[in-house]
Amino acid sequence: MTASPAFRRAAFAATVLALCVVMLGAYVRLSDAGLGCPDWPGCYGHIGVPDHPEEVAAANAAFPERPVETGKGWKEMIHRYLAGVLGLLILGLAIASGVARKRGGRLEKLPLVLLTVVVFQAILGMWTVTWQLKPVIVMAHLLGGLATLSLLWWLTLRRLPMAAHWRLPSVAGLRPALAVAMVLLIGQIALGGWTSANYAALACNEFPTCSQGQWIPPADFGEGFVLWRGLGQNYEFGVLDNPARVAIHLAHRFGALAVAVFLLGLTVALWRLPGGAATRGAAVLSAALVLQVLLGIANVVFNLPLGVAVAHNGGAAILLLTLVTLNYLAGEQRLARTAGPVRNEGRRHV
Repeated sequence: MTASPAFRRAAFAATVLALCVVMLGAYVRLSDAGLGCPDWPGCYGHIGVPDHPEEVAAANAAFPERPVETGKGWKEMIHRYLAGVLGLLILGLAIASGVARKRGGRLEKLPLVLLTVVVFQAILGMWTVTWQLKPVIVMAHLLGGLATLSLLWWLTLRRLPMAAHWRLPSVAGLRPALAVAMVLLIGQIALGGWTSANYAALACNEFPTCSQGQWIPPADFGEGFVLWRGLGQNYEFGVLDNPARVAIHLAHRFGALAVAVFLLGLTVALWRLPGGAATRGAAVLSAALVLQVLLGIANVVFNLPLGVAVAHNGGAAILLLTLVTLNYLAGEQRLARTAGPVRNEGRRHV
C-alpha cells in the first residue's frame, strides 16, 4: 500500500478539492448557470468566456439560442477548471500507486477505481451541457461527484494513523445498520438531485403542509418519475407540469422523514456504545442530520435562497462523509478483532 506522507497529503487535498467542486457544481446549477457555456469543453469555442466585442458577436451568431452571459459563463468554466485539476490530482494518485507497485509494494486499486469514476464523471459533465440539462444526467452527475468525494475520503482514511481515540470499541455490531444507512442516504440524495434537476424544490411552498394548507395536493407520480424522455429537448427551468413536480417534491420530503428516523435510531445506538469515540461519532452524526433537516425546511420556508440551497447540498455531502467514516471505522474494528493485536498494529501504521 502506498504509505508516503506525500501520498496521504495529496489524497486529503484531493478530498477537500472534491468537496469544493461538489459545492461549486451545486452553486452553478442553482444559479441557473448550467448552460452558461452551451458547448464543451470550451465556452463558445474559447478556453475562457469570450469578452471582446467581436468574440461576443461571433459567439452570439454561432449560438443564437444562447446569447453570451459573461457571469454565468465564468461560473461554469471555473467549475470545469477545478474539476480538471481534481482529475489531474486523481491521475497523479493512480500513477503513484503504480510506481509503488513496481517498487515491490502492493497495487492499490482504489486510485484506479477513482480514475475510472472521474473519466465517466467528465463524460456526464459533457452530456449535462450537450443534452441540455437532461434531469437523469444532472442527477447522475451529482451522484458521480459525491461518489468521487466519498472514495477519496475512504482513500484518505486508510492512510490516517488510527490513534486510540479513533477506535469504536463495539461498533462492528452496527455494521449492517451503517450499511443500510448509507444506502438510504444515497437514495435520498438521488431524490434530492431529481428534485433539483426538475425544478421541483418549490412545488411545495409550505411546511409542514405542502401548499394551500394541503398535506398531499394533486400529484402525478407516474409523470414525475419518467427517467428518459428522449433527446433534443431543453430542460432548463423544467418541462413538467405542477402535479408531476409536486409528486417529486413529496417523494423527497417523505424520503427525508424516513431517512431522518433511521439515522436518529442509529445515533441512539451509537450513544449506547461504550467509549468516547462512539459518543463523538453519535454527536457528529446527529449534528449533521439536524443541520441538514433545518436547511431543507429553510429552503421551503424562505423560498429557496441560493446560499441556503447550496448549503443544503453541502450538508448532504457532510452527512455522507460522516457515514463513510463510521462505516470505515466499523470495518477497521472488525479487522482488528479478526487479525489480533499484532496484525492490527501493523495495519494502523500503513
